[in-house]
Amino acid sequence: MKTTTPVKPVAPWVGGKSLLADTIINKIEKIKHTCYAEPFVGMGGVFLRRPFVAKSEVINDYSQDVANFFRILQRHYVPFMEMMRFQITTRTEFSRLANTDPATLTDLERAARFIYLQKTCFGGKATSRAFGVDKSGPARFDITKLAPMLEDLHTRLSRVVIECLPYQDFIARYDKATTLFYVDSPYYNSEDYYGKGMYSKDDHERLRDILMGIKGQFIVSLNDVPEVRKIYKGFKLQKVRTNYSVGGGNQKQRMFGEVIITRQLRDKR
Repeated sequence: MKTTTPVKPVAPWVGGKSLLADTIINKIEKIKHTCYAEPFVGMGGVFLRRPFVAKSEVINDYSQDVANFFRILQRHYVPFMEMMRFQITTRTEFSRLANTDPATLTDLERAARFIYLQKTCFGGKATSRAFGVDKSGPARFDITKLAPMLEDLHTRLSRVVIECLPYQDFIARYDKATTLFYVDSPYYNSEDYYGKGMYSKDDHERLRDILMGIKGQFIVSLNDVPEVRKIYKGFKLQKVRTNYSVGGGNQKQRMFGEVIITRQLRDKR
């Protein structure tokens, strides 16, 4: 693997890995691989923070908004920035875009809508977005601060393959002995956070069964609940505790249990 400059995700995303990324990246670095693949990339909370790159990198998200955003930034960076340069933070504009069917927009318009809503909504939610206001800070959408981040992301994506496939199809397509999958699937009891019909509770067991049979290696991160431990019984589970701030402007620290799942060494294929 070659070294690279880590890139900060340009927008929040529900389930983002800002506090868990270093732990996961340390595990990734220790697993030999030539192809790195993420079936649920989101805003790239782990993918972008890695200080190294594999020979082949593939990111995927079944959300058309996510995949389209990365593709536009990769291929049409200049017209995208021209479209964004005069955008400002207002509740009226947020409501207009939130109520616009993305299927009626061009790819450029859809990407601009998506990043605007992600930057200005509360909690980085992908659905049921609410306009977010920080009484102690500046407006959430500031193109002067966002522009250099988008340029860095554009550069980072230059050699990356971007897919928009169901996770099972993506894993089957890119599985080989030298592939490492980092799997940041929706957390248990949070399956609807990314859109209706995108993922279900039954998918947790389907995903487990797929991972059991692949040629490559995998790292899964999930919330540490009894149902997850039951589903992944027999796998190697590492418990991790993370602090998250909740409560908007009156933030409080809460501790959440998470688990990092890998194949047991004796089952390595």
